[in-house]
Amino acid sequence: MAAKKQAELKLVPTGTPVEEFVAGVENPRRRGDAEELVRLLREVTGEEPVVWTYGIVGFGDHHYRHDSGREGDTMRIGFAPRKANLTLYGFNSAPGAPALLARLGKHKEGASCVYVNRLTDVDMDVLRELARLGDEHLRASTASFVPR
Repeated sequence: MAAKKQAELKLVPTGTPVEEFVAGVENPRRRGDAEELVRLLREVTGEEPVVWTYGIVGFGDHHYRHDSGREGDTMRIGFAPRKANLTLYGFNSAPGAPALLARLGKHKEGASCVYVNRLTDVDMDVLRELARLGDEHLRASTASFVPR
């Protein structure tokens, strides 16, 4: 299978209403977790959610610029209710995130995301603080989700 061209991988708003997207999440537990994350991130960021490509619910706007010169626009913070887990974007990019992640509860980390099986596995106060920290960090920078 040929590799996809970079231009085909763009993350863009879809125009799908968030309520419709979340209601379409098949697994009832995952749907409930998505509803809870929408409430939490709306409160933390003060932003309305937007459904982006790849099934990502994002909050706020963020312009990034890489050292290579590549730049673009994405959400500041967000999540995707995948079949296997909840994928959280922007929760591990801020200084101070590693100490909070150590207290989060059951999760796995990727280069630019955090994976959680269900919200009942994590400390919601710590998750809220990670969201606040990530949102604040990306509001103040043009750095992208740079792996630690």
